[in-house]
Amino acid sequence: MVETTTQTALFEYVLQLGDDALVHGHRLSEWCGHGPYLEEDIALANIALDHIGQANALLHLAGELEQAGRTENDLAYLRDATAFRNALLLEMPRGDFGYTITRQWLFASYAFLLYEGLRHSANKTLAGIAAKAYKEIRYHLRHSSEWMVRLGDGTAESHRRAQEALDALWMYTGELFEPPESELVADGIAPDLGALRPRWDEMVAHVAQRATLLLPPADSFMATGGRNGRHSEHLGHMLAEMQILPRSFPGATW
Repeated sequence: MVETTTQTALFEYVLQLGDDALVHGHRLSEWCGHGPYLEEDIALANIALDHIGQANALLHLAGELEQAGRTENDLAYLRDATAFRNALLLEMPRGDFGYTITRQWLFASYAFLLYEGLRHSANKTLAGIAAKAYKEIRYHLRHSSEWMVRLGDGTAESHRRAQEALDALWMYTGELFEPPESELVADGIAPDLGALRPRWDEMVAHVAQRATLLLPPADSFMATGGRNGRHSEHLGHMLAEMQILPRSFPGATW
């Protein structure tokens, strides 16, 4: 049996993972019917479903860890914005196709490394969720990386849009590597994000070079706050749309 403090830290950590998946999945779902062509419309919808499925499993686990009687539905649909722990990167508005792909690539590069490590978590339930998610995220990374090269090394217009998206989103990447509670790392539950950062830097730099895109300076300003419930106005607007059904009809389930 884990210590109470570790149990609380684990709940917060799993909640963070679930919120990342849920918010990102919803943002990607906004492309349904709006993709640049049919195959890509379907691809983005499927990636959105992957993330929402991950969120379902993670928020279910979070509810069990909390032991307060809240289900995955309660956690997804009956919390206000200040109770969410997702990264700011994921709540930014949909933007154009280049913006969406750039965000997907930056996040998938991080998630690939994170879930690669989480597959070996000392928490067996979390490890099982991560093992399934990792298979999906490998595709997300390949898909978005290939698109970054097409956009960055494509036409002058596609290059401009990809570069502008990268410049705009870079300030939100630092928050992805804010470390979890130290006991989770020490107990082998969560990976050490500090150790993953150099690999992420290398992966991102490699794709950016192939895409003829310039990465912002290493000392660029980094926004933070999402992990502590301090969000942009965009999350509140997104939740108003996402949560309207269960809030209007109490008892509706996922």
